[in-house]
Amino acid sequence: MADDLKEAYRRLTAEVMGRKGVSGTAIGRDGGRPCLKVYVSDPAAERTVPKKMGGYPVVVERTGAFKRL
Repeated sequence: MADDLKEAYRRLTAEVMGRKGVSGTAIGRDGGRPCLKVYVSDPAAERTVPKKMGGYPVVVERTGAFKRL
């Protein structure tokens, strides 16, 4: 499962990064189960994010833009 999750993460990241309002992606947990996360700074970007990728749920979280330190 770990390899499947990592592959789903790579596919999701390739698909959504670069879209307006998408700040980042991550592997996380939702209700104790593995999920993929997409961080958005623009609520309109939520509508462009898939609900699932590789059989894993995609959870959208609103956040500000990420900046390099």
